[in-house]
Amino acid sequence: MSIINKLAREELVDMVPYQSARRLFASGDAEQANGALKRKVWLNANEAPGKGEYQVSSENVNRYPDFQPDNLLNAYSNYCGLERSQILATRGADEGIELIIRSFCKAYQDNILICPPTYGMYAISAENHGAGIIKVPLTNNQLNLDEMAQQVGKVKVVFLCSPGNPTGNLLPKAQIIQAIELFKDSAIVVVDEAYIEFSPEQTSTDLLAKYDNVVVLRTLSKAFALAGLRCGFTLASEAIITLLSKVIAPYPISAPVADIASTALSTDLVKMTQRVQSCNKVKTALATWLSHQDWCREVFASDANFVLFRCIDNTEKTRIFDLLVANNILIRDQSKQMQLENCLRISIGSEQEITQLKEVLS
Repeated sequence: MSIINKLAREELVDMVPYQSARRLFASGDAEQANGALKRKVWLNANEAPGKGEYQVSSENVNRYPDFQPDNLLNAYSNYCGLERSQILATRGADEGIELIIRSFCKAYQDNILICPPTYGMYAISAENHGAGIIKVPLTNNQLNLDEMAQQVGKVKVVFLCSPGNPTGNLLPKAQIIQAIELFKDSAIVVVDEAYIEFSPEQTSTDLLAKYDNVVVLRTLSKAFALAGLRCGFTLASEAIITLLSKVIAPYPISAPVADIASTALSTDLVKMTQRVQSCNKVKTALATWLSHQDWCREVFASDANFVLFRCIDNTEKTRIFDLLVANNILIRDQSKQMQLENCLRISIGSEQEITQLKEVLS
């Protein structure tokens, strides 16, 4: 055994890291094939299509950025309708997840609750911190509140993903409120709204005024088409934001990121809305097309920017996935997730990219 494995925390030695889209496929945007340059079609990471057009200044790159840049917090406050004191800018929503677990869970003593199938980083972040993980699986893609009630007093943080990833559907608002009520005296309830711009009327931000134990996670990676910036937001009471601010790194948001993000939030809201409308149109057409394919058994309802579907068997699932990869079209295999046997997920790219996918599969 190497000295590294001897010194490392035992549970990390054999831990499998989160398999992000870029860990699975990280060979660049294009590859050479038969003398021609073939560009990859990235439909595996729920990114928005197209390229942003932003300019940044290098004037102050020799200076550390502000802890929480004024231009960014002001812009997001205007966008979400909350006070600046209720907002913490983070390196993507993923940093918010880690901050919450580190702030409320004692290592090797406390637990989080997740409702699989769900976003994998909740469990990975908990493992990294030494927190336990209690699973209450979804029932027909909705919360199993009876089983969740059995976990009251056993967990410190509850993660709800709405719209869900990888399922795509919103959780009923009434169920979210019931979960918050269940844990109002014993746990923080986190509502991950990474995809909320695709169904904004269902946000849970209004619940922050009524409940002390609610946190809402947001990101600019999806509808705002800024995944490369790694800019997210944690929304909560002033008391929770103050606590998380004690744990976060001293300079979490670089000045160029803050400049681009604040510009997008201030001047590009119309573009974002148009992008969402276009995505929803393409998504609806793709879901209808999938439902008519002989190899497709089920198409999941989606309130996000992707479509999850189940193939008739593992053979067809593998054939479809491999065929697309062979044609430089990358989608996500979700079949290892609980309840998602033989399931694949397609991010909604441009209309041209989805048409290309259909042509290959036809």
